[in-house]
Amino acid sequence: MTGPQRREQLITIGRRLFAEKGFEGTTVEEIAASAEVSKPVIYEHFGGKEGLYAVVVDREISALLSSITEALTKPGHARLLLERAAMALLDYIETSTDGFRILVRDSSPGQSTGSFASLISDVATQVEHILAAEFKRRKLDPKMAPLYAQMLVGMVATPGGWWLDSRKFKKEDVAAHLVNLAWNGLAGMEAKPRLREKPDKG
Repeated sequence: MTGPQRREQLITIGRRLFAEKGFEGTTVEEIAASAEVSKPVIYEHFGGKEGLYAVVVDREISALLSSITEALTKPGHARLLLERAAMALLDYIETSTDGFRILVRDSSPGQSTGSFASLISDVATQVEHILAAEFKRRKLDPKMAPLYAQMLVGMVATPGGWWLDSRKFKKEDVAAHLVNLAWNGLAGMEAKPRLREKPDKG
């Protein structure tokens, strides 16, 4: 096996083990045993478990962001873009189940990248300009678009994890209902929302 082939083998095995057991529950010994190599081979390629984990996470983030970005950059009405983004996320969850399970776990100690929260933030950034344009069209404050983008993406991502475990509904139905809540919620938004009850400052 060549060096690049060995590296890919270790990434595949690490991805499976991290999905099953999490970062903390996976050991270098397990990865080495599964790959039928010695531990130094892993250190040679990745510097340790942390390095392998970082490569796995970066690949998953790139794959998911790429599919969502592609969905959002095709021309179409704002609702259609929302539908495409929801389907892109659900497609990823369905076809890259191990990757999604890794992303929704906490990052390993000392890792600044890879947390699901940071991923959601990256995806939300892709959505902001679409919402800002829609806000302007509806005479709403476009400066609030980043906040709504975070809420919108989170609203799609969290049910996605639930759907992965339950699989009670068809993927297309899940996407349709997500868009139903998001779009019809956006359609009825107030220009200057206020809480009906003032917060207790006590």
